[in-house]
Amino acid sequence: MERGGCIYIMTNKNRTTFYVGVTSDLFSRIIEHQTHKYPNSFTAKYNLEFCVYFEMQPTIEDAIGREKQVKKYRREKKIALIESINPNWNDLWEEIKNW
Repeated sequence: MERGGCIYIMTNKNRTTFYVGVTSDLFSRIIEHQTHKYPNSFTAKYNLEFCVYFEMQPTIEDAIGREKQVKKYRREKKIALIESINPNWNDLWEEIKNW
């Protein structure tokens, strides 16, 4: 049985910086970002603690491919992607943790 994957976008409280990531365990990965488990990481340095976008993929390989695609997007296209599912830029943590 193949394990699926997920891409996600993290941002800070002012919504000025984005991080696009990939994981097979979104719940645990978001907790790592929120708690700054890796203090020297990009997300810790810029306080990227809010998940504003995620999408599931059938396999981790598909998720990695999609992550590479989204990382190449210009800022405007990333904003459009976020707003396509989250027009108010809400932190999706409550949805993720109750999933």
